[in-house]
Amino acid sequence: MARKGQPIELTMEEKQELQTMQRSQKLERRYSERAVIILYSSEGKTLDEIIRLTGKSRPVVNKWRNRFRAERLQGLKDAPRSGKPKRITPEQKALVIEKACSKPPGGYTNWSQRRIAMEVGVSQSKVFQILNQADLKPHKTEYWCGSPRDPEFTEKMINIVGLYMNPPENALVICVDEKTQIQALDRTQPELPLRAGNPKRQTATYKRNGTVSLIAALAVHTGEVTAKTIKSNNAENFLKFLKNLDRKYRNKKLHIIVDNLSVHKDKEVKQWLNGKRKIQLHFTPTYSSWLNQVEMWFNILTKDVVKNGIWKSSEQLADQLMEYVITYNKTRAKPFNWTYSGDPLKIS
Repeated sequence: MARKGQPIELTMEEKQELQTMQRSQKLERRYSERAVIILYSSEGKTLDEIIRLTGKSRPVVNKWRNRFRAERLQGLKDAPRSGKPKRITPEQKALVIEKACSKPPGGYTNWSQRRIAMEVGVSQSKVFQILNQADLKPHKTEYWCGSPRDPEFTEKMINIVGLYMNPPENALVICVDEKTQIQALDRTQPELPLRAGNPKRQTATYKRNGTVSLIAALAVHTGEVTAKTIKSNNAENFLKFLKNLDRKYRNKKLHIIVDNLSVHKDKEVKQWLNGKRKIQLHFTPTYSSWLNQVEMWFNILTKDVVKNGIWKSSEQLADQLMEYVITYNKTRAKPFNWTYSGDPLKIS
């Protein structure tokens, strides 16, 4: 007859902790197995019964029962491994940082952590730790404008925002811009439609059927869009579009916001505007076309029409763009509501 042995007595807290370890889906399996050994021991089961129920060897069961008796719950954790960890010298740390901050040889543009590790002779994980401690992120790139900011930025920005917030009486504020080189892409195989369990599917290969450019005007305070497809973005087409706006809004003074594209400042455009007191162009500051609200509408157009579209010809694309403009004006046109919840902008 097998000896029962001295059962392990547990406090209520220890029992609850061991039961939690036993049931945990996130804890590594070896910890839940150790908890089961101790729980069986607390129930007075013999050593042979525990071996049979857990499938563990006698030395393993004895090891964790003895560890628990000596150190309680702490004893179920893995003991520190022997051996001295590999030491990274200050020179190696400096070399890792130096390489991360320099251009690599051999035609590469950027260093990877793996190549730095091979060059310095340390592990990739150590390279990650060193760069992390130094707050260096060689895999990231941020962009900034290399040219000086428009010296008239504040004046132009206040002027445009003022038109948005307090438009002149009996006047329209209109944002105009061009979206160029919209590609009429067709797929090399027919599109597979959406089905339960499967998204809409398109071949990764495609063919180009030409491009279409679009010039559009957004009436800021009504949301109405006026648009026209054009073959090329030049001063002639821009002037034709201005004349179209002049006819459409015959009895209104027009404040038209545009960016600094050269076609907007063409000599013929200026000559025509000189004879039109009712039309005034307002230019966004350099690198600040985001102030032009029609850019937001172009973003909506891209999501609704251009993304994942399939067209057999550029004419088909042009027809769909104009059909969308009509639909947008009938069903969705309304002023954009600008919001800003961050800290006040500081202009120095």
